[in-house]
Amino acid sequence: MPTTTRSHTARFFVAAAVATAALVATTGCAVVRDQQPVGAYIDDATLTTRVKAKFAEDPTVSALAISVETLNGVVQLSGFAKSSVERMLAEKMARETSGVKDVRNDIIVRG
Repeated sequence: MPTTTRSHTARFFVAAAVATAALVATTGCAVVRDQQPVGAYIDDATLTTRVKAKFAEDPTVSALAISVETLNGVVQLSGFAKSSVERMLAEKMARETSGVKDVRNDIIVRG
């Protein structure tokens, strides 16, 4: 298998794993904690998964170093970025995700 195909396949599996982990990690607490209706909770979990998947597909943004949480369509980003470019790109990618109402960017640049 050519190196580019392996790299693409590996990236796909990482994106799928991150998306699955984000969905599994958020399924147990939001409905109880925030008393959201189930439909709103599922929408928020879907948005979180979409944003994390975008991060996993992009070589500039670290899906492992940046946390994504969503409540009522508002995405909150936190964690650490290697540069201000990574921080801004993460916010831009989140804002461009269909269904996201707003983004709060609490990412800290650590160089």
